[in-house]
Amino acid sequence: MSTGLRVAVIGVGNRAYLGRHVPEVRPGARVVAAVDPDASGRERALRLFGDVALYPDTAALLAAEHVDAAIVTAPDDTHRSIAVELLRAGVPVFVDKPLATTVEDADAVLAVAQETGTPLYVGHNLRHWQAVRVMRGIIERGEIGDVKAIWVRHFVGNGGDYFFKDWHADRRRSNSLLVQKASHDIDVIHFLAGGYTSRVVGMGDLMVYGDVADRRERTGEIADDWFSHDNWPPRSLTGLNPVVDVEDLSMILMTLDNGVQASYQQCHFTPDYWRSYTVIGTEGRLENFGDTTGGVVRVWNRRVEWQAAGHVEHVIEETGGGHEAADVATLAEFFAHVVDGAPTVGDPVAARQAVAVGALGADSLRRGSVPYDIPEPPTWPGRPDARRDPA
Repeated sequence: MSTGLRVAVIGVGNRAYLGRHVPEVRPGARVVAAVDPDASGRERALRLFGDVALYPDTAALLAAEHVDAAIVTAPDDTHRSIAVELLRAGVPVFVDKPLATTVEDADAVLAVAQETGTPLYVGHNLRHWQAVRVMRGIIERGEIGDVKAIWVRHFVGNGGDYFFKDWHADRRRSNSLLVQKASHDIDVIHFLAGGYTSRVVGMGDLMVYGDVADRRERTGEIADDWFSHDNWPPRSLTGLNPVVDVEDLSMILMTLDNGVQASYQQCHFTPDYWRSYTVIGTEGRLENFGDTTGGVVRVWNRRVEWQAAGHVEHVIEETGGGHEAADVATLAEFFAHVVDGAPTVGDPVAARQAVAVGALGADSLRRGSVPYDIPEPPTWPGRPDARRDPA
């Protein structure tokens, strides 16, 4: 498998462009097949990947093709069935985050991965995002002492277009945007804190997009077909998904197993789109201003009344552009792990924990903010304690 890797892309929707990076991150590797139940998805695959074999489902792919790896970018509610089918066939699997939409489905995938020994990787690409790496470095160097609190605010300015015009808006498909969207940041909280959430409580509501009456099916379309910054203000949006029952404002509070306290807030009708992290330690705190190239992470480590500038400032410098650069790094890590046995930053247990916190946080907010204890994660080969990142 060191050269000539044959790769399949399963689900040719918004995130299928990941497959275009395959030759870039692993010279000699190429996408040879794509799977999508809709003819429009299969046609899109030809535009993305060229002359590749096309199949309506994973079973047809496995019956007709030998592939060395698969990238699953299908809707979240299909991740369990697709991943299990591939793992049982011995095909190493890259599952775009989230691993699944429920704890039960996530655990089922992990069980099959352990049973078969087939590599399973979950694409939590923010662990490779430069803004997060800068914050991680500050913590590892002891610049703010021992971490005690993490506060995350996510202003999802493109939320109406990205999450309320297709299957994401239907909780039968995504469960909650605390799973689909927030799993990124929940995983980063665990990554920065060096622990897993042990208890979660949530609050939230469908505050804006539930009032938008203009709805329609968008068969064959993806976000690129309707996205525009001109779609503003939020209540003026048109063509929302026929079912809209996920919350557009969500908040969770978390207690981690190492004593760290954390919070996460997500709003899908803000005008701006970025993430704001604050990490407070025993000897200072950090906060990012901007989260891509040109942004900075500031550290305050002496007593002051108020000052906008930190005592130390770390510039966020990256090549390739934010999210997409992290995608490239994530894919490269996947292939290095599968082919070379290289270690990974994070593992499927960490991905399961992000699902568990998001899913139970959503259940909490829908049941009057009842707190939930997070079920203990399964063990994972080579990682008796997956709370700490091996890197």
